[in-house]
Amino acid sequence: MNILITGGTGFIGSALTKNLIDQGHAVTVLSRSPEKVGKICGSGVNALGSLSQLKAEDSCQVIINLAGAPIVDARWSEDRKQLIRASRIDLTEHLITCIDRMSVKPELLISGSAIGYYGNQGDTVLTEQSTPYEDFSERLCADWEAAAKQAEQFGVRVCLIRTGLVIGNGGGFLQRMLPPFRLGLGGRLGDGRQWMSWIHRQDWINIALTMIADSTMHGAYNATAPNPVTNAEFTRTLAQCLKRPALLPVPAWLLKILLGEMSQLVLGSQRVIPERLLAHGFKFQYDELAAALHEALSHK
Repeated sequence: MNILITGGTGFIGSALTKNLIDQGHAVTVLSRSPEKVGKICGSGVNALGSLSQLKAEDSCQVIINLAGAPIVDARWSEDRKQLIRASRIDLTEHLITCIDRMSVKPELLISGSAIGYYGNQGDTVLTEQSTPYEDFSERLCADWEAAAKQAEQFGVRVCLIRTGLVIGNGGGFLQRMLPPFRLGLGGRLGDGRQWMSWIHRQDWINIALTMIADSTMHGAYNATAPNPVTNAEFTRTLAQCLKRPALLPVPAWLLKILLGEMSQLVLGSQRVIPERLLAHGFKFQYDELAAALHEALSHK
């Protein structure tokens, strides 16, 4: 298949691209730095610097939309929040315009989202049918999904991946947590009772590959392992994997001072279950946290 990926040089996208190439697909990656695509994603990947380069006669069977400014790289000022929204929603709407122009429409649009869609909901078990709690993350994800669903008017099958905390080697939130934990300076965040819904990167990739292969899949899917954990359990398990203590908790008040509104990402609680994937028969390669962490930490 011919597959177009936005955000293909990121932590998830680059690994997904390599998997698709290994399966024999022809992959084009949209990147603001097209000259870096080959180095990051491997040889055999086409690079596109702008969606404006797409012509009406160009065709692809699948579009995978993962582009977006990093959520955690800076405090959420109003300007930063506007950038986070624009980099996702505006680009997705531009994609819809491109699909409208295409003489041959794609069969499938897989578009990113996040479990931030549900907001902070304590111990409540959350499935794809759960009512969201309104905050910045929820509005961002809801509007991002709504933009992607516009492709349905052109007969395109749309799958939305509500991604949890992605565990893998060389990036993601785990990479940010490792330095203090390696030094034995890690610990729970706040009271540690908030739920963390995680997924191994390879399982995320396998979900996307399943969506490509199975035309019956559509709508929103929670991309989280079936066994979420509390922050206290996560930090304890990570410390055990590293053979280090985890005795230095970070109080909630300090996180709120340091991170501002963005502190909701680490103090908020989302106990998410991948109900639709499990009902579909999807098998997780990493359904237990310790195994996922051991794999991610096994790479030198």
